[in-house]
Amino acid sequence: MTDYDLLAKQLEALISDTGWEISILANASALIWDALDNINWAGFYLMRNGSLELGPFQGKVACVTIGAGKGVCGAAAVQDRTQLVPDVHSFPGHIACDSASNSEIVIPLHAAGKIYGVLDIDSPLFSRFDETDRDGLETLAEVIEKRLDAILQDQA
Repeated sequence: MTDYDLLAKQLEALISDTGWEISILANASALIWDALDNINWAGFYLMRNGSLELGPFQGKVACVTIGAGKGVCGAAAVQDRTQLVPDVHSFPGHIACDSASNSEIVIPLHAAGKIYGVLDIDSPLFSRFDETDRDGLETLAEVIEKRLDAILQDQA
């Protein structure tokens, strides 16, 4: 079982002095990839011109652009709420970037008061993610959001 409290502290330490968004997301995806069992993709899609564009990730090659509202990632961004999907094959409009993925969790990320992107994690197992994962990953997203906000404020 993943110790999300420890993971949040590790993430905070990794990114606390980081001033570049891509570095934050790259280290976050690597940390998640290393810490979670039974996953085959962990990374970010970033909101650009009304679509989600591929950001830093760990895993196999991925879809590059996801339209707003399309698939699990697009639904998370448009609805602005975490999508916990035990069977992606039953999700209306699921985009199969990797045919080995069977379950998925996607958490919206915010920065500067708007949707910044999403944290997307896939698993080859059905029902891999549960409420503990949702709560823990939402906490990690909050750590990332806090740092992104600080960076964007410094740039303003």
